[in-house]
Amino acid sequence: MNTTKFLYLLVSFFSIINLNAKGQAIGIELGPDEIGLNETFSIKITISDEKIKSYDQFPEIIGFQKQGISQSSSMNLINGQMTSTNSVIQYYKPTRKGTFTLENFSMTVNGQVTKSQGKRITVGDSRAPQRRVGDPFDDFFGPTEEIEYVEIEDDAFFAMTLDKESVYVGEGFNVSLAFYMSESNQAPFSFHEPGRQLEEIIRKIKPTNAWEENFNITNIQPERIEINGKYWTKFKVYEASFFPFAEGHIDLPQVGWEMIKFRVAKNPTFFGSNRQEDFKTFYTTGKRIQVKPLPPHPLRNEVNVGVYRLNESFVRKDAETGEGITYTFGITGEGNINAIQAPRKSDFQKLNAYDPNVKQQINRGRGKITGSKDFSYFMTLHEPGEIHMNNHLEWIYFNPVMEKYDTLRPGATLAISGESRVNQAISSTRLGGIYDLIEVEDNKLSNQRYKYYFSTFINILLIAAVILLAVLIARKR
Repeated sequence: MNTTKFLYLLVSFFSIINLNAKGQAIGIELGPDEIGLNETFSIKITISDEKIKSYDQFPEIIGFQKQGISQSSSMNLINGQMTSTNSVIQYYKPTRKGTFTLENFSMTVNGQVTKSQGKRITVGDSRAPQRRVGDPFDDFFGPTEEIEYVEIEDDAFFAMTLDKESVYVGEGFNVSLAFYMSESNQAPFSFHEPGRQLEEIIRKIKPTNAWEENFNITNIQPERIEINGKYWTKFKVYEASFFPFAEGHIDLPQVGWEMIKFRVAKNPTFFGSNRQEDFKTFYTTGKRIQVKPLPPHPLRNEVNVGVYRLNESFVRKDAETGEGITYTFGITGEGNINAIQAPRKSDFQKLNAYDPNVKQQINRGRGKITGSKDFSYFMTLHEPGEIHMNNHLEWIYFNPVMEKYDTLRPGATLAISGESRVNQAISSTRLGGIYDLIEVEDNKLSNQRYKYYFSTFINILLIAAVILLAVLIARKR
């Protein structure tokens, strides 16, 4: 490689390093130390030769209120080399006069942490706007006026919706929260930190005496609906079903939802921002759900509440004695699927059945909790004949629609054929305990008198030992 090529590569290498370093230049610029009560303070972040893709929340300043964010960009072409600058500016409006402190802070911009020294800000009396002197644009376009922003009246609301006002203990009720905006609404809105707001809302409205089935809304999707002949766009942000444990009432408090509502420029211009970020909070009304006790029943504290039906694995099953059979008692319907218990058993030991395997599926949709829970029993029958499963299994529940207790009983029948295998089943079963000694013990009768003589001899030896010990102690004295 000759010297010229080497120098060219070296210059190119350092040029690339210089461009990368320049592309990462991030600065934070603070507003003036003194402002009037009618003026604004600003914090500006600037990045060179790169777009601002992400940045942290601007810091809060005691005595000031955030007014909005604006963005700007500029490009320069000098000697054939183009440079660009992108900025984001946060404006703060003072709420009262005095001296306030902006503490040291740091912000992460495009993944890079940038620190800034704070400052003391003095807010004095309101000042009259000053005209810039010697601005050539004033001579050409006329004096530049400060942009005046106005708030547009909105047609929107935030609501909490219930599908029921009263339920039985164990019966579910659905709660949904949504932001509604009419199709004729002209005010521009944007969502503001929905995840953080939802955490606070759930903490407020979630009852402590109820089981929650959360629908887990991850994406806020618009939905066009009609209310009283008027069309709205609905943005559902939360939905869950609750199943109360005890009678009484459940109070769901009023909750708020904050949206970014933009104020628009009264006289839009080509230069500058024609809208300003502001915030508005919408509130729901509180709700109360009455929880009624279940009617008297010996099992009313144990039964599940819902609308259910029975799904069986077979209606009639033909099998041979000794053959293994699997029977599934499936409960399907609407209610608290998670709380469903196994069916009650009667004379179940006759079926030689083991504890069931349980399979559960829960569906959350259309404002309801539905699903199924299957109990699969493995049985081995050793006697021929017909086995009616309704004599051995039943599941009692309360139907809130019919307002009465109901029972799910199997309709399946087992037709068992072949020879009885009861004796074989007993012989193949290890009885344990004293039965294990039968094969190893002698079958001759033992004389119990030998045990009596042996016990007497041992007692005499113990008495003699005690007497001998007493004599030795007496002699030593």
